[in-house]
Amino acid sequence: MRNSRIFFLLALLIAVAAIAWYISSHRASPGEVTVYYSKVDGQSEIPWTISARAQQPGESAAAYAQYLALYAASQAVTGPPPDVTAIRFPAGTRVLSASVDGSTVTVDLSPEVNHPGGALNESGEFKALIWTLTALHGVDRVAVRMAGSKVATLNGGSFELDEPLRRSDW
Repeated sequence: MRNSRIFFLLALLIAVAAIAWYISSHRASPGEVTVYYSKVDGQSEIPWTISARAQQPGESAAAYAQYLALYAASQAVTGPPPDVTAIRFPAGTRVLSASVDGSTVTVDLSPEVNHPGGALNESGEFKALIWTLTALHGVDRVAVRMAGSKVATLNGGSFELDEPLRRSDW
């Protein structure tokens, strides 16, 4: 009985350590943001850690969260360095704004995003954006707007944007 109890406690300790490692290794350190880009297969994500400014003295946590959301969304839409093969947002697509409300980031994209590029491209573009924003502390959903308006789908019609998106949607 004593051996089984020790084995159980050891297994529990290992499981807790593994979970803590996983969570800490998938969140960026303060002053860093993890940006994801979709490989051209549309299934795999490439994480890139980039520098972000630190929270400024006197800056509220809410204001800093707004800054990080806008910065992370802008980096995801801009895409990786030119030498990296990845699915990219249509040329000219910009982040008009990003706001944080609880665990949801609302990101407003310019109309250039509404360029028919096929289901694989749409999925890869938005997967990268959602994964990037949900890597921010406390964020688990992303609502997407286009030029200030809620849209059901893009021109391709294969990707629904009328409800906030989560990582689990992929």
